[in-house]
Amino acid sequence: MTTNGTLFARTRDRLRAHPLAFDAGLALVVLVCMVTGSFTDPHGSPDGPTFGDRVPSTSGVVLMLCGAAALVFRRLRPVPVLAVTTGVSLIELIGDDRPAPVTMSAVVALFTVASRTDRPTTWRLGLATIAALTCAAMVFGPTPWYAQENLGVFAWTGMAAAAGDAVRSRRAFVDAIRERAERAERTREEEAGRRVAEERLRIARDLHDVVAHHIALVNVQAGVAAHVMDKRPDQAKEALAHVRTASRSALEELRATVGLLRQSGDPEAPTEPVSGLAVLEDLLVTFRNAGLPVELTRTDGGTALPAAVDLAAYRIVQEALTNVRKHAGPDAKAEVSVLRVGRTVEVTVLDDGPPSQAPAGSGGHGLVGMRERVTALGGTLTAAPRYGGGFRVQAILPVTGRTGEDA
Repeated sequence: MTTNGTLFARTRDRLRAHPLAFDAGLALVVLVCMVTGSFTDPHGSPDGPTFGDRVPSTSGVVLMLCGAAALVFRRLRPVPVLAVTTGVSLIELIGDDRPAPVTMSAVVALFTVASRTDRPTTWRLGLATIAALTCAAMVFGPTPWYAQENLGVFAWTGMAAAAGDAVRSRRAFVDAIRERAERAERTREEEAGRRVAEERLRIARDLHDVVAHHIALVNVQAGVAAHVMDKRPDQAKEALAHVRTASRSALEELRATVGLLRQSGDPEAPTEPVSGLAVLEDLLVTFRNAGLPVELTRTDGGTALPAAVDLAAYRIVQEALTNVRKHAGPDAKAEVSVLRVGRTVEVTVLDDGPPSQAPAGSGGHGLVGMRERVTALGGTLTAAPRYGGGFRVQAILPVTGRTGEDA
């Protein structure tokens, strides 16, 4: 069964690859059928049709050859082939008292036109062909107009047009299904690519925030340790302890972030980084240990926020304070406020650094990353120098919105 199916599929593919050869073979089969039918007399005896009692005329043989030869080009020129086969059929019906079944070639040509053109064309050409051949058979044929041979011409041409239209409709239906399936596949691939790009960008922002924050603190504390190593070893030890703490925190956050790239079935893979406003005070302690005085004001009551909003608020504070530590000078102070206002949470970071040292936002990716985070959640970010000195970063994040969560 499998061998037969494979052979059939191989033969079908070969015929589709060589349509002209298939049409030539079909034309030969039609010619054989027409020649065989020309030797058959449907009224040869009282018992029924007889074979061999009559012989086709020379003109009939020529017309059968012309009709069959035209069918070789039925796919390349369907309408001209229909015109040729209909013409030779009319000549045979009108001019020969022993008409050969040349109409068979017109039936095949009409089927081809109906299957390869549109429905209006099929209606116009089909009705014209059916009417012409049927009327010619009834008026000029050797049998009475009501004979079954004449009705057969009408039936065969009508069925050819209907069958060809059905084949065309099915082919269009299959093509439409295939096109929808291909479009759906392309849509799925584009959506998967978009989600991969968004996840890659999110992880890149997390890595930037973690590295920028902790490396900045390590750099400051290492500088302090190097400066006081000889004169005040106790203070140097304290600075090195802060370096160790900051590096350990950096490793833990990097491990949590990179863990998102593990397989989804890995039980050790975290679903989200552990950072959030719940550990905001721990974050501020690291900056205070690095020599940046930070004051915190919170009116949100410590209420839980959606995971995406909670992480974004934490990262904004982290990146803003990192910028303060790097750009605002050694004597700068910072203020952090987290306010719950209606269905939004406002995160503000202020510093009093000199105007000339306030970050303009053109260097690095800190402000760009913050803006991307806030925009992805449907919020707004304002980052600009303060009048009289310092810098102000304010993010307004919706508690409900694009995250699809509610606090």
